[in-house]
Amino acid sequence: MTVHSGSCHCGGVRFTIAHEPDELTTCDCSLCVKRNAVMVKVPEAALRIEAGEALLATYQWNTMRAKHHFCSRCGIYVFHRKRAAPDQYGVNVFCLDGFDAAALPLRATEGVGMTLVGDAPRREWSGPREAS
Repeated sequence: MTVHSGSCHCGGVRFTIAHEPDELTTCDCSLCVKRNAVMVKVPEAALRIEAGEALLATYQWNTMRAKHHFCSRCGIYVFHRKRAAPDQYGVNVFCLDGFDAAALPLRATEGVGMTLVGDAPRREWSGPREAS
């Protein structure tokens, strides 16, 4: 099994994935568009935080199911627990050290059509509305 190492920009958060990704994904939800995310999908058991867990900050919105983790020191998005597949992580491919992202196909995923839940979702958040 191939193990890939990764980190945030400052090196405070370091992690490994024991997984060989077979594609890159993008998402057109309002958050991924703003952070220009390109991700690899990784099973939960394959991601291991090696250092800096205390530096991880978490952002949640809408259903609060997905957990978007970033380094609280340098601000880099490193990975997130997926809303649609909570046993999977989306890992920022650009945080993987020496990883050849150009060797993998890129697949666009639809997040814009996911239902927004809440009393007052922001107008900028695309997706069908559902009152809670």
